[in-house]
Amino acid sequence: MTEAARREPGEVLIVTGMSGAGRSTAANALEDLDWYVVDNLPPQMLKPLLDLTELAGGVLPRVAVVVDVRGRDLFSDLPEAMRALRERRQIRLMFLDASDDVLVRRFEAVRRPHPLQGDGTILDGIRLERERLAAVRESADVIIDTSTYNIHQLATQVTELFTAENAARHTLTLLSFGFKYGLPPDADMVADMRFLPNPFWTEELRPLTGESGEVRDFVLAQQGATEFVDAYAAALRPVLEGYQRENKRHSVVAVGCTGGKHRSVVMTRELAERLATVPGVAVRIKHRDLGRE
Repeated sequence: MTEAARREPGEVLIVTGMSGAGRSTAANALEDLDWYVVDNLPPQMLKPLLDLTELAGGVLPRVAVVVDVRGRDLFSDLPEAMRALRERRQIRLMFLDASDDVLVRRFEAVRRPHPLQGDGTILDGIRLERERLAAVRESADVIIDTSTYNIHQLATQVTELFTAENAARHTLTLLSFGFKYGLPPDADMVADMRFLPNPFWTEELRPLTGESGEVRDFVLAQQGATEFVDAYAAALRPVLEGYQRENKRHSVVAVGCTGGKHRSVVMTRELAERLATVPGVAVRIKHRDLGRE
């Protein structure tokens, strides 16, 4: 990284809005997208944080700051703080909103008071918060009305808005393993390659692994090998597309054989080659048991 790149300031996003409208869900979604998230920061601390991001440069490429009425009287300084900061550099503001009746139901569901209701009702707190947030809402770059969203739909909306173009929305780990060492505990799906003849019983292939061309040719020449990998990759495509729609960010498909050295390694690599073309999916390969004796 060049010195100029290290000094380049990253993106800054202010996340605010009505209490109960989904700020925590939005913050979690941004964190899953590798934003550095700071929660419940007083507006007076925005300038020092901005200074830090400029000093850090590429170390903090994207920073999201949650600012809300939990800051009590300090929150009233947010509009002025935003105006001052926007004179220095580009800062985006995302405002989360929902209808009054939806917010009341959400507070009643979790049995918590509104932070501004005091001795009044939840609705009194909501109305007071709307008054305090009116100027902030007007200056927002993005407004999301979450009235009809559940937490998964809101997370999906935030992900779609703030995922960089061509960036992966789902990471698939293809994990080869040996059944004799146990099933991977974090596997979402498991494929069994023991239906194929074992290269271990071919003397010249025994010391090699599935990463060698000789073992790959042997495995793929077996009856049903290419048919399986083509069909399994085709079956996984709609699953991976569905994971993205449901905002599931990670999954593990484990591919096993007896020792995790030959067949599973070959078939893992073949699957990775076919699934690398699925839009929005980043494919990673891991060989859990390749180095074992």
